[in-house]
Parts: sequence; C-alpha cells; structure tokens
Amino acid sequence: MTPNPILEARELHTYFLVPQSPFEALMRRPHLSVKAVDGVSFALMRGETLAIVGESGCGKTTIARTLIGLEAKTKGEILFDGKEVALRDGQTAIGLKHLRQRAQMIFQDPYESLNPRATIFDIVAEPLVVHGLAKGERERTAAVTTALEDAGLRPAEHYFMRYPYELSGGQRQRVVIASALVLQPELLIADEPVSMLDVSIRAEILNLLRDLRQKRGISVIFITHDLSTVAYFADRIAVMYLGRIVEIGLTREVLRDPQHPYTKALLSVAPAPNPRLRRKRVILQGETPNPINLPSGCRFHPRCPVAFDQCKIKDPQLTVLSETHQAACLLLEK
Repeated sequence: MTPNPILEARELHTYFLVPQSPFEALMRRPHLSVKAVDGVSFALMRGETLAIVGESGCGKTTIARTLIGLEAKTKGEILFDGKEVALRDGQTAIGLKHLRQRAQMIFQDPYESLNPRATIFDIVAEPLVVHGLAKGERERTAAVTTALEDAGLRPAEHYFMRYPYELSGGQRQRVVIASALVLQPELLIADEPVSMLDVSIRAEILNLLRDLRQKRGISVIFITHDLSTVAYFADRIAVMYLGRIVEIGLTREVLRDPQHPYTKALLSVAPAPNPRLRRKRVILQGETPNPINLPSGCRFHPRCPVAFDQCKIKDPQLTVLSETHQAACLLLEK
C-alpha cells in the first residue's frame, strides 16, 4: 500500500429532514433532522480493506451511499485521489460521473439491484454504454466476458442470454460484482454483500472479493454487522454507533484488545470457533436512542455498562491509543 489515501472523509455529516405535518408547517416549527452520519472522518489507503461495522441504524449504509454520491452530504468533505468530490469535474475537483467510473458499489440485495427484464450481458455491459467505453461490439463482449469470469461465472458465454430469475442468489451477486468490475474500478464499496446469501455461499463471495483485491489491487470498503467475517477479510475496522465512529484500528488490534465498551459488547456476542476463547457476553440494555434527539454527552451512555456521571455531560472524541488504534471513551481519557 502507498502512503497516499485513495479516499478520505473529513467531518462528514449526512442529515435527513423529517417531514412536517401541515399544522407544524403552519406553526413554523423548526425542521427536525435524522442525524444518520454525524461527523465521520477516516482515510482509505490504496489496496486496503476497511470494514465498517455496527448494528442496524448506526449509519454505515448511509456513509456508503454518501461516499458514492447516492445521498447528498450535509457538510464535510469527500476526497478521492486527493481531489474533492463535486457535482461536476473541475481543476481541483472530481465529478460524480468520473467518480463512478473509478469507484463502484455492490448492494446488499442482488435481485433488487438487477433489472429483471435485461439479460446478464446487457446488465454487465450497461456501465460501458453509460460511460462511453468499449464502443465496438467485439470490445464490449471481451470486457463483459472478462468481468463475468473474474466474478466466477465461467464460461461467461453460458450466462450472456440468461435473466436474473434464472440464477441462484450467489450467481446473482456475482453478476452484480461483474457489473462493478467491468469498468475496472480502483475502489469497491460493498454494502453487506453476503447478508442475503446462504452461509455456504458467503465464504465463496468473500474469497472472491479478497482475490479480486489481490489480483487487481482494488481498495475495498466493506459494510457489515457481522464481526465473524471481519477478521478474515479486513485490514482495519471502524466501529460505528449512532452516526459516529467510536473505535478504529488495525483488525488484529481491535479484535484482540477492544477499548470501547460498545466494541466489547459486539465482540462478546460474536460466534467463536473455539469454545475456550469465548468472551463473557455483554448484553446491552434498552433501545438505541433516537437519532433525531440524541442524548447529551456520550451518545452511548444510556446503554453503557460502565458509564459514570461525566458521560452524561461530555462528548468524547477519538483518543489515540497507538499509531494504528483510536477509540472515543472518557475512561480512556482519564
């Protein structure tokens, strides 16, 4: 990996306005916002895999959609290859269309992300048409063949004229991966790419993504709620809670010695292949706070088993534990 990051997020915020009733609008009440992403910063190095983990509703999918331009950021900066991502290309900016040629997203549900009325060939070739690449029929066929076979669908010609409903879930996800690979991107953002698949197929897709990273040198952001897959696949882990990163570091450091109480709770309930290595389970009490009305101080304190009085007042920032490990907890500051 080179020291220059391919992707950076700097104090990224993505808020969604809550619809108002006619009465609220008439009374001119202020708009409330869902703070889906609330001040996230990280850098992704070339050839690296960063896993973003957390329970449902923590904002990890919103980060993925914001990075690729499917959601508009409220404030903050997104930099790709050192240039800020903007609506159009500029001397110091990279436009969304240019970004999407170099960065692609793999969605969670392979069936919903495929056009059921299009053949597999047309689905995989569509990005080439949109970006004006591989204009000749022979060149387009060669690109589609390479993408499908790199995604594990061999021989590719057997799939050209088939439709998504004729494929299994694992095959459909490989088609999604092929349609992302056909542009030869530098970055893949995979949003829970194996959560809709059978357990027997998950390992195959994870192996495929790992091999593609090694073969093509692709950087990967891997969104998941399953910590059991992270140790095998990711170089670094970022743990999210209520729109914030609460711990980030090398995979081996975070899994071996978690520092944030939320990370410890997640790891305590993750399946362990060796029963002797199982941790004592930490079952969090209560519901996740409403992202419209966040708690004061540390946003994890209503559910934290080790919270103390100061946690209700002070909002902790990421504390540097080592060159490759940070966590946001007042206990670490003390």
